Amino acid sequence: MDNARRLQLRALLQQLGLDSPSVMEPIDEALTHTSAGLARNHERLEFLGDAVLRLAAAEFLEREHPQLSVGQRSSLRAQLVSDRWLAELADTCGLEPALRIGAIAGGDRAGRATVRAECAEALVGGLYEAWGGGTNGLAAIHRWLTPHWRLAAADQLADPHRHNWKTALQEWSQGQGLGLPAYRCEERSRSHGDPRRFHCRVAAGPLAGEGWGGSRREAEQQAARSALKLLRPPAGC
Repeated sequence: MDNARRLQLRALLQQLGLDSPSVMEPIDEALTHTSAGLARNHERLEFLGDAVLRLAAAEFLEREHPQLSVGQRSSLRAQLVSDRWLAELADTCGLEPALRIGAIAGGDRAGRATVRAECAEALVGGLYEAWGGGTNGLAAIHRWLTPHWRLAAADQLADPHRHNWKTALQEWSQGQGLGLPAYRCEERSRSHGDPRRFHCRVAAGPLAGEGWGGSRREAEQQAARSALKLLRPPAGC
């Protein structure tokens, strides 16, 4: 690893609120995507990071939300370790400038979120390894992720159906004897990565909603979210 790369990674770690470890190679490895075509890449540490992330998230929930049932904690943890959340974490923490990505993957707007999520999970494994694993490794992960998990958990608990509005609308509709919600989607743009590529309308008995998304699934989720808002009582009631 050359000195410029080492300085770049040290600056990133300082930005994440972590002291620079003496071992920088795992950090470099974690942020080198397989698409770069290098022998050392993120895959090994992504595998490790998956296990470390789930354990650290379980510890976080045990410590900060002990009032939740095991089922509620399991559901919340699934959100806190999801690819969607990891991609958002990478954006928030500014990981992308430090990533080594191949030209094809770098030009794929639709796939960039997946690359960011994979490398963010690998970075969890890399940080755990760089800090010597065990208690010290987990402590480093908690120092980095706890503030982000607090915000994400608060958002999720304020809206239990967050990112799963389709399932919630279906359960409500079937519970009312109305059958399945009816979705109608249209592709309005041919540009991959366009957040308004698809437009969707949904009807579920007296409820109706519409939404936009970069994928058909995302547009359906936003339409279901819009419809569910009609079930909320007016402010002050």
